[in-house]
Amino acid sequence: MPDREMLFREAISLATAEEMRRDDTIFVMGEDVGASGGIFKCCEGLFEEFGSQRVIDTPIAEAGYIGLGVGAAMTGMRPLAELMFGDFSLLTMDQIVNQAAKIRYMSGGQCKVPLTIRLSMGAGRSSAAQHSQSLHALFAHIPGLKVALPSTPRDAKGLLKTAIRDDNPVLFFEDKMMYNDSGAVPEEDDFLIPFGEAEIKRPGDDLTIVATSSMVIAALEAAEQLAAQGLEAEVIDPRTLVPLDKETLLASVRKTGYALVVDEGVERYGASAELAAILNAEAFDYLDAPVLRIGAAAVPIPFSPPLELRTIPNVEQIVETVLSQRR
Repeated sequence: MPDREMLFREAISLATAEEMRRDDTIFVMGEDVGASGGIFKCCEGLFEEFGSQRVIDTPIAEAGYIGLGVGAAMTGMRPLAELMFGDFSLLTMDQIVNQAAKIRYMSGGQCKVPLTIRLSMGAGRSSAAQHSQSLHALFAHIPGLKVALPSTPRDAKGLLKTAIRDDNPVLFFEDKMMYNDSGAVPEEDDFLIPFGEAEIKRPGDDLTIVATSSMVIAALEAAEQLAAQGLEAEVIDPRTLVPLDKETLLASVRKTGYALVVDEGVERYGASAELAAILNAEAFDYLDAPVLRIGAAAVPIPFSPPLELRTIPNVEQIVETVLSQRR
């Protein structure tokens, strides 16, 4: 079956519909996910096909419906919950961190929690400080949770289907600036991308750029600019932070001798720090220079568009960071 060109948000909707047709224990819930298809239209068409019993509009009560999701998952269902903005996950920390993440362990494996939570992330829309954060590192820090960050429509479909089928809670982060990005997506129902498999998005021999989510797009553009200056960058997308495919990252760094990590989360104590620490520790003997990293500035994200763009990594910053190490 040939691939079909579709938007990132359409790939999310397609993956969800395919899984709901396959397994009637799956249901979707969240604010405005019903007839309106969700604020970012990632649930478009689901209400019409599956009805109000399986596509449930919730009140503005994130702690309540994520708690409902934990309970439903414990008792045989496979809930797929949408948090309109990832920032709202902070209202659900007890339900996710103290309940969903720990119940399987505390029950000695007798109780599974197959709960998938989709969250938007990222700045760039002038949504200001309370609707623009990238909080994936918070959840990657918690044992018992899995964390996925697709960067293309193809990855969005394959990773979401894997998340829904997983017997553990999964936090599925989607950069809101990518919802209208287009790409080729396999149409077969059983197209899955396993967790813990990074993808080399662009081969290269001179340096390694490890990038997450929308930063993959920026890294690929920066790599083309670097190529014009004689440096061939290998761009790798981990795709999941938990589990993490360390070996693909390490193999690249052992080949190139240089590494840069780019992540839209706040740089201080962020995902970029963990990835850089792994590369520094486990590829140290192969490095020709310290591993560098770029993350968001440690400030609340401004509403002002010019100020907002200054807080998040960009193509020019990636290029300049690489070249400054080579001078």
